[in-house]
Parts: sequence; C-alpha cells; structure tokens
Amino acid sequence: MNYYLGIDIGTFRSKGVIVDTSGHVVASASKPHRMLVPQSGWAEHRPKQDWWGDFTTICKKMLADSGIAPNSIRAVGASAIGPCMLPVDDDGEALSNAVLYGVDTRASKEIDELNAAIGPDRILERCGNALTSQSVGPKILWLKKNRPEVFRKAAKIVTSTTYLVQKLTGECVIDHYSAANFSPIYVVEKQGWSTELAPDIIDIERLPNIMWTTAVAGHVTTRAARATGLAQGTPVIAGTIDAAAEALSVGVVRQGDTMVMYGSTVFTIMLSKNRIEDPRLWYAPWLFPGGHASMAGLATSGTLTHWFRDQAARDLDPDEAFANLSREAEASPPGANGLVMLPYFSGERTPIHDPDAKGMIFGLNLTHRRGDLYRALLEGIACGTNHIIETYRDIGHMPGSLIAVGGGTRNRVWSQAVSDISGMAQTVCQNSVGASYGDAFLAALGVGDVSKRDILTWNPEERRIKPDRKNRPVYERRYKVFRQLYERTRDLMAELP
Repeated sequence: MNYYLGIDIGTFRSKGVIVDTSGHVVASASKPHRMLVPQSGWAEHRPKQDWWGDFTTICKKMLADSGIAPNSIRAVGASAIGPCMLPVDDDGEALSNAVLYGVDTRASKEIDELNAAIGPDRILERCGNALTSQSVGPKILWLKKNRPEVFRKAAKIVTSTTYLVQKLTGECVIDHYSAANFSPIYVVEKQGWSTELAPDIIDIERLPNIMWTTAVAGHVTTRAARATGLAQGTPVIAGTIDAAAEALSVGVVRQGDTMVMYGSTVFTIMLSKNRIEDPRLWYAPWLFPGGHASMAGLATSGTLTHWFRDQAARDLDPDEAFANLSREAEASPPGANGLVMLPYFSGERTPIHDPDAKGMIFGLNLTHRRGDLYRALLEGIACGTNHIIETYRDIGHMPGSLIAVGGGTRNRVWSQAVSDISGMAQTVCQNSVGASYGDAFLAALGVGDVSKRDILTWNPEERRIKPDRKNRPVYERRYKVFRQLYERTRDLMAELP
C-alpha cells in the first residue's frame, strides 16, 4: 500500500501524519517549540532547531512507530507558518533567526517608506495586497538596512516552507500562494517576481523559484534521507503556508467556502471566483491555477490564551490549566458579566492593520472572577473574528459557509461565541488534525493519486456549531462596545510604548 507523509511547522508546535490512500491516519507525532520575542513587536524562530529539527524528529518517530517501510511513502508534503523572512547561504543554511509572519511588526518604518515612495493604491493594484506587517518585502528591506552584513552574505531570502523543501531536496522553491505575501516584489497579474515597484529591495535572483503548490519540487537527497529516515528519491511537493494546507484539509474547495482556523492566531481563508481587492484583507492566488483566495488573520488568539494561563493561572497544573480555565469560563454567562476585552496584545492584523493597537480589559469591578476574565478574552477574540466576517460582508463577499478547524474548536465557549456573535453556523469535520493532514493530501494530489474533491470523502462533516439566538442581544451590545473601544482609544494607544 502507498502512504503519504505530511508535516507542518506551527508557531508553538509541529505536527506530522502518515495517511493511507483512503485518508486514514496511520501514524502521527508532534513536538513543541518556543516563539522567541527578543523585544516588543518582534517574533522569531530558530530554523535549524525549530523547523528542520522538528521535521526530522517527527519524521523518524512516525516511521519507527508505524513500522512503515520508507519506500512505501509515495510522496511528502510540508507546510509551515508564514509568510516568514529568512536569509540563507548557498547551502540553504540559516544566517539568522527567522522573522515571523504578521505578528512581527519590526518593519513598520519600512512599510511607511515604501508606501510613500510607491503609493498605497498602486501597491494594492499591482500586488493585490496593501503593505502590512504580513508583507515580506518590507522585512527584507529592514534586514538590508539594519543587518547589512547578514543581507550581503545571503544567497537567498526564503520563507519557512522553502527552507524545509530545500533541506529535503536541495531545490529552492516557493508556491504562488506564499509568494503573493512578498509585496511589493510579487505582481499578481504576472504571477511572478518583479522589481518594477521597488527596484532597491533585492535582486530577483536572490528569491526562490515560483511554482504551484502540488508541483513536485524535487526528491529526497541522500543527506536528507539520513536525517529523516525517508527513502532517497521520494518526491517532495513545493508545499505552502500552514493555513492554506489547513483549509484544504477540511474541504475548503468551493467558491464561498471559508475556513476559520482556531490556532495561535485566528486565520480565515475564503475562496472566490475572482480576485478580491481590499486593503483590509490579503489576497493570493489559490493553490492551483485559476483559483483565488482572500485571507484575514488576527495577531493574537491561542497565543493570548497561553499568556493568560501563564500569568493568571499559575496556581493550576499546567497540563490541566486550560481545561480548568474553560470550566471557569463556562460558569460565567455570555457577555462575561459585563467585561469586554480587546485582544490586541501584539498590535492587530486584519482588518485594522494597526501595529500600535493595544490590549484592553474594560468594565472591571470587584465582583469579577478569573472565569469572567477568561471568558471575556475568548469573546474578545470572537469579536475580532466577527470583525473579519463583517468586512467580507461590507464589500459584498459574505462567506457562503464557515468551516472551523484547529484546537480551539474543542473550546466550547470560544467556538460558540464566534457563531453567536456572527450569526453563522460553523461546520467541524471528523478529522481536526489540521495542516499536516492537508500536506499529506496535497502530496497525494502532487503525484496524481487523488482529485481535489476527494478531500470531502477523506474528511467528512462531523458536527455543526449553530448560533444560539437567545445570546444575540447581549452579544450585539458587547460587539458595539468592542468596536467603539478601539475607535475611541486608537490615538491614545499610539502614545504608549
């Protein structure tokens, strides 16, 4: 029997699966790692340890635990957090820590400089995206200006999945979906690199070769085979960013299908017939030729729950803390006894794109308990998610369906609040493994063993989270306060360090 291997590198944890031809998971493994925050507004990983180290450890463990012969692995798919910015040398070795996706806001000054030089409207028209903390181009410019010696040594500037595929195959490639985040040096009409808008950021030759996600980028090298336990010559696809793989893993295949990923950050992907152009959202070609995707994401979600556990639940057993906090939140009524929280603890990404945004807990009094605070935190994230859904609606592209995935779907308060505040039901599929499962499916697609819609058979619907209409009035009031809190304090937030 043939098998397909998928591994995803996340913000705090890496996960892998081996699946058979029917989509059944026959082996899985995971490994935690840390996100480094050297200073406020920065977010980094150590590529050798956190990305390649996790990949090789998980790969070898799954092969050993399953007893599957390496030559039975038909193809390999990888995904990782993104878009990231990493300088590498001629051998693909990292020259510094990796600068992470939109949670890293260090390039705010470079964003302002590029907008002033090119013009925001022209950037949006040519690149499909406004420049935000998610954009890789300004971060490359930051590297060039602030770490010139590293920039000079860099043979290539890559993202996370590119790094993994290069370690596996020796080939430096990136898929279109990931490359679209390199504004202003990816032009969507050309679907390729271009220096026409910003000739001074980097030479095109120092960027990865672009291909479609399921294209076979190369084959496992002898060196990579020794490191991973895979068979030399195993096909490896180009791969993609984790959120895209996660969307496919739960059957986001039709126009209007919208993934809501409950992870370290909330991330949404909606498939559309045509390109959606709005500065509050992100755009990318979808994983396959002719497809379009509109994305949005919050800066802190699951990350914020970790912060709360570490700061406000030190009395709890770390292994049981989240379960206990969830019970405490469930004991607090919808609306958290009058509390409203802004979840902008690392600035905010979509739709406000404000790196100066600050977190806030509003409405406190001496009767409030920890459960109220935790519920307010979860409801604040849900309000941020509804702000994204509302943005889609305002531009005439209301999602046709919400498909939920990620660890947060097991948190009843969080997932129910999203449906109650948005008024939309959410579908949850049987398999909630996430991006690594999507990676395995993409690998199977890459070698022609499945078709795109086969994912609906691999991972069918399990349940639905329906809005509770009786909660609508309280959440309408809370959401109104949520929006006004930011609008009325935005200027003050920028005054704080």
